[in-house]
Amino acid sequence: QVQLVESGGGLVQAGGSLGLSCAASRIMITLSAMGWYRQAPGKQRELVARMTAIGSTNYADSVKGRFAISRDNAKNTVYLQMNSLKPEDTAVYYCHVLRTSGSEYWGQGTQVTVSS
Repeated sequence: QVQLVESGGGLVQAGGSLGLSCAASRIMITLSAMGWYRQAPGKQRELVARMTAIGSTNYADSVKGRFAISRDNAKNTVYLQMNSLKPEDTAVYYCHVLRTSGSEYWGQGTQVTVSS
C-alpha cells in the first residue's frame, strides 16, 4: 500500500519559516507529479505548489515568492519550504502524488499554524 508521510508542520509566528517533507513509500516518485495542497477550516482544499516529473513548477498566487517546492527522487521525498509565513497560511497541508497512470495518492496531512 502506498504511503505518503508528511512531517515538519507546527506553530510559528508570522514572518517565520517552516519546512515540510513528504516521504513516499511503496512508490517511486521519479515519473510522478508531486504537489502540496492545503485546507483551512471552512474552506476547500487548494493547490499550494506543484512540481512535474521534469521539474516544472507552479504556485498559488498567494504563496509566490514565499514558498518553494523541491524534490529528491533518490530519497523519494518532496519538500515545501515556506518563508515569510502569514496567519492566512494556517491550514492542514497535504502531500499529493499523481502518477502517469492517473493514480493519485494523498498524505494524512500536517498542521501548520501561523500566529499573528
